Amino acid sequence: MAKILIIDDEEGIRYTLSVIVKGEGHEPRCAHDLKSGREEALSNSFDVVFLDVMMPDGSGLDLLPEIIKTPSRPEVIIITALGNPEGAELALKNGAWDYLPKPFTPQTIILQLKRALQFRESRKEQKPLQILNREKIIGTSPPIKNCLDLVGQAAQSDVTVLISGEPGTGKELFAQAIHDNSSRHNRNFIVVDCAALPENLVESVLFGHEKGAFTGADRTQEGLIKLADGGTLFLDEVGELRLNIQKTFLRVLQEHRFRPVGGKKEIKSNFRLIAATNRHLEQMVQKGDFRQDLWHRLQSLVIHLPPLRERKMDIRELAMVFMNRFCDRNNKATKGVSPEFLEALLAYDWPGNVRELENSLNSAVTTAGEDPVLFAKHLPLHIRVKVTQDIVNKEAPVISRPPDDPSKNQTMTTFKEYRETIIKEAERKYLQDLMSLTGGDLDKACLVSDLSKSHLYALLKKHKKG
Repeated sequence: MAKILIIDDEEGIRYTLSVIVKGEGHEPRCAHDLKSGREEALSNSFDVVFLDVMMPDGSGLDLLPEIIKTPSRPEVIIITALGNPEGAELALKNGAWDYLPKPFTPQTIILQLKRALQFRESRKEQKPLQILNREKIIGTSPPIKNCLDLVGQAAQSDVTVLISGEPGTGKELFAQAIHDNSSRHNRNFIVVDCAALPENLVESVLFGHEKGAFTGADRTQEGLIKLADGGTLFLDEVGELRLNIQKTFLRVLQEHRFRPVGGKKEIKSNFRLIAATNRHLEQMVQKGDFRQDLWHRLQSLVIHLPPLRERKMDIRELAMVFMNRFCDRNNKATKGVSPEFLEALLAYDWPGNVRELENSLNSAVTTAGEDPVLFAKHLPLHIRVKVTQDIVNKEAPVISRPPDDPSKNQTMTTFKEYRETIIKEAERKYLQDLMSLTGGDLDKACLVSDLSKSHLYALLKKHKKG
């Protein structure tokens, strides 16, 4: 018998889910708000949690990371009437089992509950993953933990790995971590920057060449693929490989054999392949810019690294590490940070991700000079400008007049009813524009609207937006 926690503010939903859970032979517990749900999750062990998004005292998505980090590590199924693609993506990236829009059928709930419990049982039977050497990977947010779980799985085999993510998210660090935790850690980790391969020497760089193979080849030279023999070959920005090289490399990947430029015999290389890209390879395949067969071979195990804006709980730790590292390298005293400095870091979206954060911390320390504490004014100007613009750029609601001309009506409503109609329509239109502008991000919506979370939730429920 499994223990199931139901966190929902609607009594009818709690009752319905309790009946379904009991009918499947499990024990349900209920909570009507996030506060009581948090208390239940922290004080008891649960196998599965059904979690609503729009609660009277906050968003269930904010509680999700806390629930997943509890000792029992339950599977969390999000249930919401405010279904939207952005919310679903955020929930799944933060470790939710599934994201179910209301209304749902009993059959749907039963199926998801059974699958979550089956997965939970199969996970118990697996051997525990080794403790990872992750010295350079900083962060404890759920998205990063999910990626590290995949690193652990990849390190225990020689499966081909594709690491995707925006520039600056740390793809090479994760590739290095896979190598360092694998049985190949004592052999070479060879990095190939596919975007920087010289067009006329690509094959020579990858496969090597024999003496006299071309003008200037005054000696035999091993290629990078041979140097990776017994170790790991990391193809960074694999989407930049030309189509003719993709075809050649596909055979090398399949056979682990190749012929150096000017060579007569094939040689072997027992390399393990890890590739990385910041491009959408599936779209490239559809356009004919990337070979479909190679794309399929690269997809044995995919690790998608989250952008920094989706793991903001890691920003403080990252900032402290970067600041201390830069101070040590430049023989500077470690500096303190003001609350305003941290608030600015959290308010910025970091399009350049971790790399941009590191450069900005280095810049801030340099700008601060001998100042013992970092303030927001020490950050690069473009960051301060963007943060300030986002705060002050609040759109006022647009109130439209009722379409009907009262003079043409036989009857008129009371002034009170007329006013309530206008206010209701204005609220509805404002909420619609607000959620569209913020992409359904409730924290951003509160910041833009200057509404408290509880007030915003009440309005959204009233107008059933999302």
